[in-house]
Amino acid sequence: MQVYADNKKATFDYEVLEKYEAGLILQGQEVKSIRTGHMHLSGSYVIIQNGKAELIGAKVPAYQPKNAAESYNPEQSRKLLLNKKELDYLAGRANEKGFALIPLKVYDNNGRIKLEFGLAKGKKNYDKKEKIKKRDVERQTKRELGV
Repeated sequence: MQVYADNKKATFDYEVLEKYEAGLILQGQEVKSIRTGHMHLSGSYVIIQNGKAELIGAKVPAYQPKNAAESYNPEQSRKLLLNKKELDYLAGRANEKGFALIPLKVYDNNGRIKLEFGLAKGKKNYDKKEKIKKRDVERQTKRELGV
């Protein structure tokens, strides 16, 4: 399994409760661009409307910018492939206060590009500061021990 894009900020800003896998509907040049590692997930999210899931805000630049169609939009919304049961469940949970669907990573699964996203709850600022302090303490102890 090769990871093409990773949303590192997601685990810092959100507490991921459940993880899901979905297929992406892409154009040919987008597949090539993603496989070369040119996808950005920061600031993106998943939304469910009218029984359909979409990835919004993810940036996939053109594989060959000079050869791309003039109407190509790198930040267009992309449809996700999910089961009807999953869609219904996620639509209910995402509408609850404080919950969001956040993309975590894009990877290859048997030649198909998949998106892993999570049902997440936002962290408070004091939780984030506490995590930073723990990381600094661990780093300092490793330095002192010489590991």
